[in-house]
Amino acid sequence: MAPAADREGYWGLPTSTLEWCEENYAVSYYIAEFWNTVSNLIFILPPIYGAIQTYKDGLEKRYLAAYLCLTAVGLGSWCFHMTLKYEMQLLDELPMIYSCCVFVYCLYECFKYKNTVNYPLLFLLITYSFVVSIVYLNLKEPVFHQVMYGTLVSIIVLRSVYIVLWVYPWLRGLGYTSLTVFLMGFFLWNVDNIFCDKLRALREKMPPVVGAVTQFHAWWHILTGLGSYLHILLSLYTRTLFLKHRPKVKFVLGIWPVLLVEPPKKL
Repeated sequence: MAPAADREGYWGLPTSTLEWCEENYAVSYYIAEFWNTVSNLIFILPPIYGAIQTYKDGLEKRYLAAYLCLTAVGLGSWCFHMTLKYEMQLLDELPMIYSCCVFVYCLYECFKYKNTVNYPLLFLLITYSFVVSIVYLNLKEPVFHQVMYGTLVSIIVLRSVYIVLWVYPWLRGLGYTSLTVFLMGFFLWNVDNIFCDKLRALREKMPPVVGAVTQFHAWWHILTGLGSYLHILLSLYTRTLFLKHRPKVKFVLGIWPVLLVEPPKKL
């Protein structure tokens, strides 16, 4: 995937097992892949706000963990694309596995009584994370990581579809929007990988700002970041409904969705 005409920059030659289609150090001497780096802000800032709101609402700590895990993915991805170092690549890829395990736990525990712990599921997910980490550290094969990540995403999608079809049908809009946005990101991720040479040639003929629109790996970050954030909203909405709370989706500045949860009405 890595093109040939990359410039040298602050972090030296890449040591990662993956490189992407964005030209290295084309925008900044200090950032290897500028657009792939800054696009991670969508993974970082909104989940921090969500974590703060979850804490203020006194909701279960596993949802606080879900938001913070998404932030960790964004920070790791920021470091990876900024440096293209192997150690930073791990800081990006392994938290993707861990965060999805947290998402799976939250989603499959939506319909349990409060203050309960599913120890078998917890043990299974921790074991999965541990085994994937050990194998990947020794194998260093990106396809292995992608398959393990895709497996978790598939489990999350199947559970989400079950919830919006059979349990809370009025959440279909939120559930399908989350899934559609994520799949759009996955589509652009593949376009970026398959048509890299053509995209690079196209950028050479375009003004830099216009060419930035063709940085489809950055769009993958934006769309999957939004899709993952919306998934947490769906999971948290489902959970708080089951606990007889009164959740409502509000839009900050009329644009960004947040979940506000009021406690159950006292009889």
